Amino acid sequence: MDKEVLPDLKITTIKQDPYTMSKGSQLEGYCMDLLSELAKKLGFEYNVHLVKDGSYGRQDESGAWNGMVGEVVRGEADLAIAPLTLTAAREKAVGMTKPFMQTGISILLRKDIAEEAGFFEFLTPFSVETWVGILTAYLGTAICIWVVARLSPFEWSQPQTEENHFTFSHSLWFTAGALTLQGAGPHPKALSGRIVCCTWWLFGLVLLACYFSNLNTSQVSGSNQLMVKGFEDLVNQQRIEYGTLSGSSTLAFFKNSNNPTYRRIYEHMNTAKSFVSSMDEGVRRAKEGNFAFIGESVSLDLAVARHCELVRVHEVICMRGYSIAGTLGSPMLKNLSVAILQLSEAGELAYLRSKWWASSCVADPAKASALQPHSLKGIFLVLAMGLGLGLLLAILELTAKSRSRAGDQRKSCCTVLSEELSQRLRTNNTDHEKRSQETTDKDKA
Repeated sequence: MDKEVLPDLKITTIKQDPYTMSKGSQLEGYCMDLLSELAKKLGFEYNVHLVKDGSYGRQDESGAWNGMVGEVVRGEADLAIAPLTLTAAREKAVGMTKPFMQTGISILLRKDIAEEAGFFEFLTPFSVETWVGILTAYLGTAICIWVVARLSPFEWSQPQTEENHFTFSHSLWFTAGALTLQGAGPHPKALSGRIVCCTWWLFGLVLLACYFSNLNTSQVSGSNQLMVKGFEDLVNQQRIEYGTLSGSSTLAFFKNSNNPTYRRIYEHMNTAKSFVSSMDEGVRRAKEGNFAFIGESVSLDLAVARHCELVRVHEVICMRGYSIAGTLGSPMLKNLSVAILQLSEAGELAYLRSKWWASSCVADPAKASALQPHSLKGIFLVLAMGLGLGLLLAILELTAKSRSRAGDQRKSCCTVLSEELSQRLRTNNTDHEKRSQETTDKDKA
């Protein structure tokens, strides 16, 4: 592009952090840096002044424009460089360049405006799949303790005459007590039973540590669970007041929209007169709480970067761009558009964005998510190995006793082992009580 020597251009702008800010007697910010880069590319000199009425530009009922757009229309300025939204109405009054930044409309509010905790909030540290896995592990361990207690001769030496204290109901109670660190006697005496119990205790300790750690993180980061996640939520609640910048393109969008939700938002703001006169006022009211400020997403992102107690919702509507305004038909606009595209392709616009939108906030802890089964697969594996080892030891203990009895009774070990298994697995407390009652009746007779 051939550089053309141009006279000093009159540039109008508006003070808004970080686009244009005062630094002593000078102005600095994103727009000032952008203007400097454009001047280098196109070879023009310029003088910058602040818009007299402090407005961006709105057309009144008579058709006259105020703000920066009005100054360009009246010839008081050659260019207006600011976060000036490209709209159809402005495009009719002044010439607009290609956008130098993309934006949209979103919502700014305090982080601590959160959802009320539900009745089952205490279940959120673990996912549904993890809770199912824990229940399965609990039932499996209880069954394993019950089986081991019946198989091991060190736990139940005389099934014909002794009562087995580890009934299935007691095994369930013992396992539940161990999981809650309360304990429930009697405790296993055999090595096989103790291995099963120790493995379950270890499983319970790790599980409780993960549960309380994730529960605490959920409570700390609960402020990220915003009650208002979008414009539909905003219009359907009564707790939070909301408003936008008076005379802005954002207000015009809601006013002219045919969307029922957006129309309700405008009607509420118009009835409540909840407009703000400046971006700073909107941010201040949002910081005070119970107020949601609706504005340009890039401006809200800056507020979030500077004020750590604020957050912008994810929903962004009405995507549009910020452009430089100039006199209708000015050949300068074409050159400015080409220069803006070149700066974008060279990464200069992205660099300016990162320079002036740098956050001073310390990153919040990551929002707690429910623990999935794969996160605890190690401790589930240890439990499965412990249960398997306990069952194996119980069978070996019973086999050793059967081998000893087989020698005394001159029977095969397999025969004695089969008899032991049949007797131990079929004998229950009801049979024992029946035998005890029969013995008592015989003694009385």
